[in-house]
Amino acid sequence: MSATPITDEELVARAQAGDLESFNQLVARWERPIYALAYRTLGREEDARDVVQEAFLRAFRGLKGFKGQAKFSSWLYRITLNLCRDWMRKARRAPLIQVPESEDGLDMAEQIPSPAESVEELVNRREMSAAVARAMAELPEEQRAAILMKEFHGLTFQEIADALDCPLSTVKTRLYQGLSVLRRRLERRQADEASLRRASWESTS
Repeated sequence: MSATPITDEELVARAQAGDLESFNQLVARWERPIYALAYRTLGREEDARDVVQEAFLRAFRGLKGFKGQAKFSSWLYRITLNLCRDWMRKARRAPLIQVPESEDGLDMAEQIPSPAESVEELVNRREMSAAVARAMAELPEEQRAAILMKEFHGLTFQEIADALDCPLSTVKTRLYQGLSVLRRRLERRQADEASLRRASWESTS
């Protein structure tokens, strides 16, 4: 039988006691999710790599003061989001949200009803991903962060609340409002494209 994996809590305790290898294991465990969050928030690989490096450096420096009121991962997400926020403000850049092409946008926005056209007229996955990314970039920062963590990283409401340092009810409100805005915008996009297709078909018939 395989050994039971060491928990984050155990690794944190060992790292706080001076075991550098335990902290390195935490880095190896969380580097990819943290990079994914930074990249989806900033939209630039180089910036995301810099943020990840700084996030783990800050986590290492602040580990002694980590009391474990929240999960280590939630604490790490909070550090990363704060760094992304500072990064965008310093660079005076708008976010370039990166949506995986596997996301069709419909599931994320609570199964947006498709227009009553044929299958051939449905937008392809790449186009929908781009539409979701544009709509996400226009959302308020708090709503965008909640959606990224819930829909793309699978965090629970409590984990998001810990990461954003806000009440559970606030997280639910931000997520609901953000998804509602996305749904309306994507529905409008589908309706506009359907109208254009019908106009194009009528002009050639």
